Order: sequence, then C-alpha cells, then structure tokens
Amino acid sequence: MPLDLIDAPSPNFDTRRAPPDILVLHYTGMLTGEAALARLRDPEAKVSAHYVVEEDGRIFSLVPEERRAWHAGRGVWQGETDVNAASIGIEIVNPGHEFGYRAFPDVQIAAVIALTSDIRSRWSIPDARIIAHSDLAPDRKEDPGELFPWKALAGAGHGLWFEPAAERIAALGGFLQIGDEGIGVVVLRAGLHRLGYGLQPGSTYDEDTATTVRAFQRHWRQSRVDGVADGETRATLMGVLQLATAESVTGVLN
Repeated sequence: MPLDLIDAPSPNFDTRRAPPDILVLHYTGMLTGEAALARLRDPEAKVSAHYVVEEDGRIFSLVPEERRAWHAGRGVWQGETDVNAASIGIEIVNPGHEFGYRAFPDVQIAAVIALTSDIRSRWSIPDARIIAHSDLAPDRKEDPGELFPWKALAGAGHGLWFEPAAERIAALGGFLQIGDEGIGVVVLRAGLHRLGYGLQPGSTYDEDTATTVRAFQRHWRQSRVDGVADGETRATLMGVLQLATAESVTGVLN
C-alpha cells in the first residue's frame, strides 16, 4: 500500500553518482517541525533531506530519492566519505538535545518504520548501513540520539540490534577508558573501524576513541552514553559485528 506522502519540495539537491545504499536517520533539532521544514526548503540554508517525519506521523517528501540531498555533511561510514552521494536521509522531528530532547511518539516511529520499509523496497540497503547521523560523524553529531528506539526498528526488520547474554558480559569484565593501552584497546578500535566508524585501528584509548564509543552507545548501548567501554559495550560490539558479517556473507552468497 503506497504511503500517504505530503509533497514539500526542496531546491537543495544535486545529482547522484550511484544508487543509494545507506539510510541515515536524523532528528531535526529545532523547536518545531514547521521551522525544520522551512530551513530544509530554504535555498540559502543549503541543507535538505529526502523526508521529514512529524511527531504525529505525517511524512513530508522533500527531495526525490534519485537525487543527492544535503543532510549528512562531513563524515564516513564503511569507507564512504561522501555519504550524501550514497544515502537517503530521513529527518525525524524532535527538538533534540539543545531544545528539550524527548521520546519519539509511537505514531512517529510507526511512520519511520513504514517509510524505511518503503524505501528498502526500491533500493538495496543492508541492515549494517542503516545508521544514525552520529554514527557517520561522532565528533560533531548526536542525532537521533539515545532515545531513538533502534531496537524497535530492528524488530521490524530494519537495522542491526544485539543484546549480549550476562555471561558474555561478565567474561569481558572491567572498563576501557581514556589513557588505557594494550590489546583490549586494539580489539575495540579495530572492531569499531570494521563496523563502519572512521576511527582508525590503534592501541591507545584517546579522545577520538571515547567519542566513537559514545556514538556506538547512542545507537546500540543506550543506557550508557559516556564514552567508557564497559563489558556490555564491548560484548554488544562483538555481537553487532557478527550480525553485520553474517549479513555480508549472505549477500555475497545470494
């Protein structure tokens, strides 16, 4: 059944170089949805997204999926440095951390899930490439943040989610944090890089590592968003990596 989209065209787009294979979720981070729509359609602002999802579930269509919208900015995911060129962007109305971050209404999330399903019916977008704005730009973005229900999205068949068993968490134990060095840090940094983050492999837990861990936690370890890699954060990373690897292998076989 086709979605009931509200046409709200934005002039802020250009041409793609290839079909999109990444889906980026944002929050608008403005006081109202109306203000966000106005900005995303303002030619002077030079920003846009393909869709905006209001808190009441209305979906606005701004830029054709075949075109390159300007939503991602500087960042990287799985080696892709021009994420705008490779992605479809969904802005989800929420005031964000600056203006009173709050939970996303159920009707809004239902609309995001329906829209995601619709988009993926047209494009080949792997679960491991359904990401947060903060995943591709951990050093400058927080959205859609730790209140976004990634578990519900994955439960509907979109994206990755993993909850490690208690014994797996206990087996890792302890914490890794700024100033630490050694094999544990090497494994952590390599895992984050392999998943898709721009953090390069290394043996020192520096500020960049903490920033990336914080972004990972906003998406996959939402009860702890402090940049400290406890056992649950590391066990979750291992599980998400296993899911991403399995998906990649299945894709090759198919």
